[in-house]
Amino acid sequence: MSITRGESAAQAPAASQATAGAGTMTRVRWAVVGLLFAATVLNYMDRQVIGILKPVLQQDLHWNDLDYGHIVFFFQAAYAVGYAGAGRLIDLIGVRWGLFGAVLVWSIAAVSHALVATVGGFAAVRMLLGLGEGGGFPSAIKAIGEWFPRRDRALATGLFNSGSNIGALITPLLVPLLTVHYGWRCAFAVTGGLGLLWLVAWLAFYRPLNRNPRVSATERAYIASDTADALPPVKESWIGLLRHRAVWAYVVGTFLTSPVWWFYLFWVPDFLHRSHGLNISQMGLPLVTIYLMTDVGSIAGGWLSSALIRRGMSPLAARKVAFLVCALCVVPIFLAPILHGLWPATLLIGLAAAAHQGFSANLYTMASDTNPPNAVASVVGLGGMAGAIGGMGVAEAAGVVLQATGSYVILFGCAAGAYLLALLLMHLILPRMPRAAA
Repeated sequence: MSITRGESAAQAPAASQATAGAGTMTRVRWAVVGLLFAATVLNYMDRQVIGILKPVLQQDLHWNDLDYGHIVFFFQAAYAVGYAGAGRLIDLIGVRWGLFGAVLVWSIAAVSHALVATVGGFAAVRMLLGLGEGGGFPSAIKAIGEWFPRRDRALATGLFNSGSNIGALITPLLVPLLTVHYGWRCAFAVTGGLGLLWLVAWLAFYRPLNRNPRVSATERAYIASDTADALPPVKESWIGLLRHRAVWAYVVGTFLTSPVWWFYLFWVPDFLHRSHGLNISQMGLPLVTIYLMTDVGSIAGGWLSSALIRRGMSPLAARKVAFLVCALCVVPIFLAPILHGLWPATLLIGLAAAAHQGFSANLYTMASDTNPPNAVASVVGLGGMAGAIGGMGVAEAAGVVLQATGSYVILFGCAAGAYLLALLLMHLILPRMPRAAA
């Protein structure tokens, strides 16, 4: 299938350039990052609410760990489908309407959590949430690839991706407050409703780069400064992309590391409750600490590889150095369930989660570095599907392990080595930068 309708930085018409000062360096690209950041905040708030409320919902609705594992599994399954399907769709229709549709669907699904009370009902609305949220990151990574030259992409990705940490930070502060005063249904309704407000701002501001009157000729020239190095457009089917080594490197890296992040997101609140006796009103400070650290990790990981590129290192080598630093920072996480004391465990989880986000920022950027611009969202969708499938396995495995052992030792032990294994396999699959065909 030919991909022909996505917005491209190389297609800027002269008419739109005239509307901004030709010699002025505008900063519209950073406003786009701000909108993507806000969408990512909402994305993670909506998906994390259920993890914060797990102890309350288990008590009120009489769930066990297997029930919760099944609910998370259905979310992951739908997220896998949504990620892959949305990635392909966004390459066809572009970022503006692709991201609008994704946020609309997931916001409606998030609000709908307030209307259900059974395991089956929660599984159904979580599936709808997963389908919508699957469009978030393919849209954002495609937008970054269109609005930023290669040397700035990891930093821009780290900045918008830090929204996941801010969302995960706000949620444990806001949700207990709403739950204590108004009940858990209100917590779902309020957090889901915020996405509907974001849609207004998105449609009012965002226009594709090639039709955006706010962008000056100077900013366009800066964005297009490395387009000569870009890979040529592909005219392949969705499945045909799997013939390329760069696609497999991204898919394998995401499959091995994304499930660890899902584990942190959905099971760490339960770990704090089970291992350290925290109730919903006591979880705020530890979770805020973890996600503040994670926010720093997301930006620092993107900054590290961008700084190395500016000092002359090739993009792929710079990403791999950043991968290694982040992977080594994850290793001590195996100690978290065996340490005595809440704060040593909290700080270890915070370090590992920060390293994940630094790793993730570079992994997303590697996808846009090593694949043609008109296929980036499709490639991100394939990787996201692989990561969600891995998350499905972790959801079921975590429920089974906890039901059988009551301990998180095995789960944190597996997380400790996942990133080093991912880096090794990615290097073997993609030892050097792919070159354009002659």
